[in-house]
Amino acid sequence: MKADVRQPRTKSILIAAGGTGGHLFPAQALAIELGKRGWRIELATDHRVSGYGQEFPAADVHLIKSATPSGGGPLGKIGAAFKLGLGTLAATRLIRRVKPAAAIGFGGYPTVPPILAASWLGVPCLVHDANAVLGRANKFLVARVQAVATSSSQVKVSTGAATQIIETGNPVRPAVIEAASTPYPPRHATDPFRLLVFGGSQGARVFSELVPPALEKLSAEQRARLQITQQCREEDLPGVRAKYDALGLKAELAPFFRDLPARIAQSHLVIARSGAGTVSELGVIGRPAILVPLPGAIDQDQRANAKAIADVGGAFLIDQKELTPERLAKELSNFIDRPELLAEAARKAKSFGRPDAVQRLADLVEAVAARGVNAKASQM
Repeated sequence: MKADVRQPRTKSILIAAGGTGGHLFPAQALAIELGKRGWRIELATDHRVSGYGQEFPAADVHLIKSATPSGGGPLGKIGAAFKLGLGTLAATRLIRRVKPAAAIGFGGYPTVPPILAASWLGVPCLVHDANAVLGRANKFLVARVQAVATSSSQVKVSTGAATQIIETGNPVRPAVIEAASTPYPPRHATDPFRLLVFGGSQGARVFSELVPPALEKLSAEQRARLQITQQCREEDLPGVRAKYDALGLKAELAPFFRDLPARIAQSHLVIARSGAGTVSELGVIGRPAILVPLPGAIDQDQRANAKAIADVGGAFLIDQKELTPERLAKELSNFIDRPELLAEAARKAKSFGRPDAVQRLADLVEAVAARGVNAKASQM
């Protein structure tokens, strides 16, 4: 007689995610959904979680040592391998204690020790990659997991026959789903034009340098229509504010906006980097954007993300080397005077979005966990 393989809802899921917003936000969305389904969530992450993870709905947060095994020369690689080894030992002790039904990693090297340890201990594992290009940590883990969840169909994954590839989309936070209910704000050519500029800690400086001189090149009539919200680094705030004051422009400037999804929904146009989370949120909310990928990335993941939404007409990809104040002013002038262009791009961005991604990913996590129970039951 076969054992009852139904999942006890008191069991836990281990989520492994690096302590940055790009990794933690989709992990947080999944944690909320799994919590609604009765699962206990354990989070394995690194020290950076303090900046993003205050609202993460985990029963416990476990800091695991990790490092990136690239750069720094031979000594740097040895040191990174040592830290990863220590992290894997700590993760092994953690997994033996919490006994998760499944473990899921969200990319970045902080996910390597927990997922590696879980796979060695026979815990069913999967990884999710938010980008349009599979990250190096996930590439390393692919052969050790039962499933790979991707953000889009264009993600190329080389795996063994036992690894399932599922396109789930990239989970977004509940605040994004709420913002998605706001229709694109209609406007005529003479109406106010709401411009939102943000770029994360690495991307805000270039926009602080480019956007003010671009707006200076607009006509006085066009500038009078602008309502600007812009993220700036703390050290850049005085200079940007002075430039806007000199132009007679009112702008809301801050290093960080906690209500960013709502601000995206209120905007006619966004200027931003093209991290996976940003592109996913723009798609779900349905807002057009000028996307400027972070240059110099080894995998060019941000460019692939931007191209994915640009290919459907929901965004406008401009490489940083081509983004001069003159080019940006020309693009903005066209959009301000021809609102129908952005309205159509908003519609196409919305078609790109995957608001059901978190449900799809939670279903996959539960299916992978159930396979582990079934495998154990078949051995009884």
